[in-house]
Amino acid sequence: MDFITFWQQIQTAVPILSNFQLQVVWEYRSLFIDGMKMTIGITLIAVVFGTLIGLFAGMARLADVKHGLWKYPVRFLVRWPSSAYVTFFRGTPLFVQILLTHFAVMPMLVHPSDGLLISGDLASTLRQDYGAFMSGLVALTLNAGAYITEIFRAGIQSIAKGQFEASRSLGMNYWQTMRFVIIPQAFRRMLPPLGNEAIMLLKDSSLVSAIGLAELAYAARTVAGAYSRYWEPYLTISFLYLILTLLMAAGVNKLEKHFQASGGIH
Repeated sequence: MDFITFWQQIQTAVPILSNFQLQVVWEYRSLFIDGMKMTIGITLIAVVFGTLIGLFAGMARLADVKHGLWKYPVRFLVRWPSSAYVTFFRGTPLFVQILLTHFAVMPMLVHPSDGLLISGDLASTLRQDYGAFMSGLVALTLNAGAYITEIFRAGIQSIAKGQFEASRSLGMNYWQTMRFVIIPQAFRRMLPPLGNEAIMLLKDSSLVSAIGLAELAYAARTVAGAYSRYWEPYLTISFLYLILTLLMAAGVNKLEKHFQASGGIH
């Protein structure tokens, strides 16, 4: 028995579902499957790179030299740029950041004739085949990095100052102290907000459909435009997002229990 016959039998048995045409979603099932893969993929990549950005930017925001030759270089070249980055990406809408990245930043960096990073035939191929993906990934990564920066900063600051002082008394520099002493202890405290940020990013990835990236929201919009039906496609992606967020939340909860039992990362 195929799905359409199965659904028709359900509609016959449950009259209240007679107007719910799930067949239109089934017809575009491959688009929804590809869209879910794209949503998961771009979220995972953005979380990984956003975490790396957040780690270094968080430490940069806390870097401080009170005396000596490096006082002003650290302040103007490390702390202030990282603070400006966080302020901008946390203070402006993600949707605007996506549009700005796609229509202004990426054409400046990747352009067939005068791209600052990539030009020529490679730039033309990248923009044609992966333009929306690159723009969406860059925007989501930078946005996630700004929020994760604050998570790392708060987590690091939650560690007692005596840990810093003890590490420095043993001859460790700032970066060694962070790597071997502070970050392993702080990570356990940072895990819940990091998980929440990953879940938020998964849901916010739907915004990249505005620039033509074929993810879940794009699939729903395609079906809605083809059949002028809105309940079926948008309820479908709502349930898919719900399932993905519940799975991600369960994974974060499992990691929390693991790190609570082990005492942090090693």
